[in-house]
Amino acid sequence: MENKAVKKPSLALISIIYLAGIFMGAIDTGIVTPARAIIQNNLMVDEKTGIWIITIYTLAYAASIPVMGKLADRYGRKKIYIASIFLFGFGSLLCGLSRYTDGFGLLVAARAIQAIGGGGIMPVATAEFGTSFPPEKRGMALGLVGGVYGIANIFGSLAGSAILDIFGTQNWQYIFFINIPISILIILAGVFVLPDHKEKSVKKIDGFGTLVIVALVLSLLYGLKQIDFFDFAATVTSTGTYPFLIAFAVLVPLFILVEKRAEDPIINLRYFTSGRILTTLAVAFASGFVMMGIVFIPQFCENSLKISSGNGGYFTVILGLLSGVSAMLSGKLIDRVGAKLVLVLGFSITIIGALFLVLITAVHPSLINVIVSLGLLGFGMGFTIGAPVNYMMLENVAASETNSGLATLSLIRSIGTSIAPAIMVGFLAFAGTSVKANIMAIMPNEINMPTLPYVQEISDKVSDFKADPSMSQMIGDMKVPDLASMKTIKLDFSGNGDYEMPTDIIEKLKTSDVTTIVGITKEMSESMFSETTPPIIAKIQGGLESGISGLGEGLEQMDGKLAEMQAMPAGVIKGMPGIQAAMAGMTAAKGEMETLLTEMQSLRYAIPGAFDSAKNDYLEEIDAKAGDIESAYQSTVNYGYRSIYVTVSVAAALAILLLLFYRKKKTKDSAAEVGL
Repeated sequence: MENKAVKKPSLALISIIYLAGIFMGAIDTGIVTPARAIIQNNLMVDEKTGIWIITIYTLAYAASIPVMGKLADRYGRKKIYIASIFLFGFGSLLCGLSRYTDGFGLLVAARAIQAIGGGGIMPVATAEFGTSFPPEKRGMALGLVGGVYGIANIFGSLAGSAILDIFGTQNWQYIFFINIPISILIILAGVFVLPDHKEKSVKKIDGFGTLVIVALVLSLLYGLKQIDFFDFAATVTSTGTYPFLIAFAVLVPLFILVEKRAEDPIINLRYFTSGRILTTLAVAFASGFVMMGIVFIPQFCENSLKISSGNGGYFTVILGLLSGVSAMLSGKLIDRVGAKLVLVLGFSITIIGALFLVLITAVHPSLINVIVSLGLLGFGMGFTIGAPVNYMMLENVAASETNSGLATLSLIRSIGTSIAPAIMVGFLAFAGTSVKANIMAIMPNEINMPTLPYVQEISDKVSDFKADPSMSQMIGDMKVPDLASMKTIKLDFSGNGDYEMPTDIIEKLKTSDVTTIVGITKEMSESMFSETTPPIIAKIQGGLESGISGLGEGLEQMDGKLAEMQAMPAGVIKGMPGIQAAMAGMTAAKGEMETLLTEMQSLRYAIPGAFDSAKNDYLEEIDAKAGDIESAYQSTVNYGYRSIYVTVSVAAALAILLLLFYRKKKTKDSAAEVGL
C-alpha cells in the first residue's frame, strides 16, 4: 500500500513534466502562425520564402524524429528528453535574436535547431505514456497527450496574437523568447523527477543508417517543396528540384540495403511489410496533412472578417476548445470502440467542417459562418490529432519497439505536415496573381478634371482674333491647347500604357491584406498621378506659354503702331478721322489682348492646382468604392483558401478509405506481426 501511495503522485508528476514539454513544443507551431506574414514582411521576404518559417521546422522535425527515438532507446528517455528541451530553448533564443539582426537566414537556422529539439520531445513523451500506463488506461493516457498537443498547437495562434497585441507587431521576437523560461523550468524539474527508462538490450547505433535517412527525408521534402503545382512541368525540371528528387530515388535502395545489414536499424523495415502498420502510417500521413490546414486559419479569419493582420489567432480559441474536448473524448472512446471508429468519426466531421468553409463561409463570410466552420474543423481534428493513430501503432509493434515504432509514425506524420504547407501556400500564391486585375477592374478608369478658369473665354477670343485679318497678323500662328475638350483623362493600370507600377508598390500589393488594400490602392493611384501627370501639365502649360508669348509679341507690335500714330502732329490726327478710328480700334483691341493675356496667365497657374484637385477627387472616389475593393480582395484571396480546404477534405476522405480496409489484430503478439 505504501509503494502504491508513492507511485501514483510520482506518475502524475512525471506526466506533468512530459506534458509541459509537449505543450511548449506544440504551442510554438501555432504561435508563429498569426505572426508569419508580419515576420516575412518585417524581414522583407515574399510569401513563398516566408513559409519556410514553418517549413524548415517541419523538415528538421521530421528528419530528427527517428534519430531521437533510437537515441532514447540507447541512452534513456530522460537524457534525450532533457537534451531536446535544451535544444528547443536555445533555438528559441536564436529565433528571437534574429529580430535584432534582420536576418531571415538566422531565423531559419534557429527554427531548425528548435525542430531538432522538438523531434525528441513528442516521440519520447508519447512512448513514456504508452508504456507507463496499464493497457486498460492506455487510450485515455494517449488521449491526454493528443489533447494537450492539439490544444497547444491551436491555442498557440491565440497566444501569438496576444503577444503581438501586448508588445506590438514589430516586436514579434517575444513569441520565441517566451519559450526560454519554460524550457529552464522543465529541465530543472526533469533532472530531479524523471525516471531514466531505456531498453535493457542495447545494440550498436545505426550511424550510417541515421545519416542516410536524414539525407533521404531532407531530399524528398525539399524537392517536393520546390514544386509549384500550378507550373509543375517547369518547376519539376528546374535545377532547384529534380536533383533532390533524384537523390531521394538513389537513397531509398541504399537505405534499404544499409538497414538490412544494421544490427539495430534506425527504422524497422518489417514495418513496411505489415498491411496494418502500412495503413497506420498512411493514416498518420493524412492526419498530418489535414492538421496543417490549421496553419492558414488565422489569415483566413482576418480576410473573411476584415480584421488586421495578427488578430486572426484569437479565433483559433474555437478550434482549441472543441479539439480539446474531442481529443479527451477520443481517449475514452478508443478504450470502448477502438481507434479505427474514432478516426473515421474524426475525419468525417473534419470533411463536413472543411466543406462548410469552402461552400458557405468563404463565399458568404460572416462571424457566425466562421465560428461554425472552425468549430466543426476543431471538433473533427481533435479525434484524429494523435491518440488513435498512436494507439494503432502500439497495437502492432512489440513493447521493445515502442520508441522506434512511435518515432517512425511521427516521421511519416511529419512528412505530411511538411508537404502540406508547400502545396497549400501555392493555392494562395496563385489566387494572389488575380488580386491586381480584380482590384483594377473596380477602380475608376478616368480622371474628371474640374472646371478651369476662362477656358471658354480664351477659346472664343482666340477664334475671334484669328478671324480678324488685322489681329491674325499680330498673334501669328499662336496655338492654345483645346482645354474645353479635356473634361476627362483616361487611365491605364494594365501595364501596357505609359505607367509602370513601381517595385515597392508591387511588393506592398503582394503583402497586403483586406484591411490595407484600399490604402495601398490609393498609394498606387498617387504614384500613377505623380508619374503620368507632369508631362501632361508640361504640355498644357507649354501650349499656354506659346499663346502668352504670341500675345506678348502682338502687344509689342500694337504698342509700336500706336506710338507711331500718337507721335503724329495733333492737327494731322484731327484732320484724318480714319487715323482716329484706327487708334481707337487698336486701343480697344489692345485692351482685349491684355485681358486675354491675363486670363491665359491665370489659367497657366491654375493647371497644377486643377490636377491636384482632380487627384483628390479621384482618391475620394476610391474611398467611396472602398467596400467594393475590400470585397473583391476578400473573394479573390478566399478562392485560395477554398482550394486549401478542398485539399484538406480530400486528404480526410482518403484516410477514411484507408481505414475501411484496416482490420484490428486479433492476436496480442505484436512481435509476430512485424516478425521480431
